[in-house]
Amino acid sequence: MPEPGDGLSELVAVMDRLRSPGGCPWDARQTHRSLAEYLLEEAYETVEAIESGDRDDLREELGDLLLQVAFHARIAEEDPDDPWDIDDVARGIVAKLVRRHPHVFAGDAPDVTTAEQVESRWHQLKAREKGRASVTEGIPDALPALLRASKMLARSEHLDVALPDAGEPLAGVTTEGSFGDLLLVLVAAGRARGWDAEAALRDAVRRQATRIRDAEEG
Repeated sequence: MPEPGDGLSELVAVMDRLRSPGGCPWDARQTHRSLAEYLLEEAYETVEAIESGDRDDLREELGDLLLQVAFHARIAEEDPDDPWDIDDVARGIVAKLVRRHPHVFAGDAPDVTTAEQVESRWHQLKAREKGRASVTEGIPDALPALLRASKMLARSEHLDVALPDAGEPLAGVTTEGSFGDLLLVLVAAGRARGWDAEAALRDAVRRQATRIRDAEEG
């Protein structure tokens, strides 16, 4: 019977063969930068598979995403000055998980009992580890706007920070700035109800696309 982790070892071996002399010319010439677009593409395709509910498709897309991790780790292994490999990547995330869950692994913070408290503590520990002055630091600028807003709200939930007063829906929304404030309030309202604003918008766009196609065919 295969042992746990055998599949990962096979992936590492295949990646090594592709990058080694006599392997694949295309794989051999790739760099971290050249692969960035594929990493983004596979991440979005994985999200699409999750939303479709197709578990076979999700398994395949997770494999494609895992390939990107193995690919980048193999490239890093070749660095002449600071090499590291996929085992170093795995050990790093294991150490981080243990460090960010002191209520589980260290018996610390027995008052942390809910998922919301865990998330808030995670962000606080992360900010402290990285020496960040604000929980808003480290949120990638390249994230879609709604996802970025949601993350910012999630990280600041432990703070007493008021949301912008957007007034009645669309009332007084005459500038792009006031429209942005309204969107921020809507994201907060969705979070309070357990809704994912980004997913809701993607679903709404898909519904609109269906209506457009129906009109074109009609």
